[in-house]
Amino acid sequence: MSDNNKVLVLSEDSSRRRDITTILEFIGEEQVISGDEALALLSTQPDGISTDIAVVVINGEESGVSETVVAVCKALPGVPLLMVGHPDLKGLSEDDAARVIVRMEWPLNYTKFVDSLYRAQIYREQFSRSRERGQQRGLQLFRSLVGTSRKVQQVRQLMEQVADKDVSVLITGESGTGKEVVARNLHYHSSRRDKPFVPVNCGAIPAELLESELFGHEKGAFTGAITARVGRFEMAEGGTLFLDEIGDMPLNMQVKILRVLQERTFERVGSNRTLSADVRVIAATHKHLEDMIEAGDFREDLYYRLNVFPIEMPALRERVEDIPLLLNELIARMEKEKRGSLRMNSAAIMSLCHHDWPGNVRELANLVERLAIMHPYGVIGVQELPKKFRYVDDYDENRPVEDSGMPPGIPGLVGLDAPALLPVNGINLKDYLSNLEKQLIQQALDEAGGVVARAAEKLRIRRTTLVEKVRKYGLREEEPEDS
Repeated sequence: MSDNNKVLVLSEDSSRRRDITTILEFIGEEQVISGDEALALLSTQPDGISTDIAVVVINGEESGVSETVVAVCKALPGVPLLMVGHPDLKGLSEDDAARVIVRMEWPLNYTKFVDSLYRAQIYREQFSRSRERGQQRGLQLFRSLVGTSRKVQQVRQLMEQVADKDVSVLITGESGTGKEVVARNLHYHSSRRDKPFVPVNCGAIPAELLESELFGHEKGAFTGAITARVGRFEMAEGGTLFLDEIGDMPLNMQVKILRVLQERTFERVGSNRTLSADVRVIAATHKHLEDMIEAGDFREDLYYRLNVFPIEMPALRERVEDIPLLLNELIARMEKEKRGSLRMNSAAIMSLCHHDWPGNVRELANLVERLAIMHPYGVIGVQELPKKFRYVDDYDENRPVEDSGMPPGIPGLVGLDAPALLPVNGINLKDYLSNLEKQLIQQALDEAGGVVARAAEKLRIRRTTLVEKVRKYGLREEEPEDS
């Protein structure tokens, strides 16, 4: 957690409250508030909004838990709750029940508890971003585009610029990156939002039927045309026509689409009556149209008509930092639609970040669906992932740990790594711990790209503390302060 965020511990049992507080301090949380001070803080939140409370840990093994959850949800909107125990939370609204993002057994499992705090941090960050989007009309348009990476931010910026402009847009990108999501957002936030959005997959319709599908036909226009039929252009009148996989459209149809874009008119098959087409055309493809133009498979003049405003969707492997947020969003949607739920530990998320994702976001969504069916409401580790997604080592978080391996004075905490073995000839404990600390600090700095603030967050210590330790071990000279 950030140093600016507080963790509240709510429990009427003073012994349990003290144990949970001790565990949080052992993990590295420096602003743990419990007892009367926590209750007083809840009752003094201005306008029901808190900017510095990150998570609330509630002891569920006592009476009145439902009332406690309701009170916390009212006082602290957007703050996630971690429940110790599995109480029957009767009478809670769906929104309040959803705020309890994790239920934990006592004694607490170390790894699962740390993962739960990390999940709470993501939950809190997403709530903060959603509030910002609610205050900025432009950004609230694009809730479906989850992510904070630079490439996704660029896509959002382009969408804001062109959403209300009545020009053709060409969306490119690999299959599964969300091209139709962009097209639907552009339509719903344009002046045509009250008119139809009509999608057509040009690759899914046989070439001989595509003209009738787009322009419609008259009765008797060809064998089997027993009635007149309205085409997609007429269906989309006043709205938006989305031509998906435009690269699969045959050349003879490309000529007719070009004429519609130029003249804004068309004729049904078997008719000589000209109809007007007040339609905004948005096209998408996963193919490289420039290469198709050189090969003679796509018309250059149509390409320039469609490519008035290009938007390129990034592949998922190019925005790996968005994977945790995407997982959180996909699981939240699944829970809202009552199709199940699951949780992933940090090792599983790290392993997924190493995958190449040829199917992009669609592949990730399908994986989450599959895991929810195979492990309903379970905690997913690396071993629960399909083999092709396993890139890091996992371990059994539930294996028994000898009492002698536990740090003294930390009651109610299990699941730490297996105890170290003392060499036969003994060990210089001070040097051993110093070397271990030095190695972990160096690893954190390397993973954070030398940014001290990020490294301190990984190690869950203050930035100033890390700067002093860096100087102590001579890892770098005066660079950390500048970072």
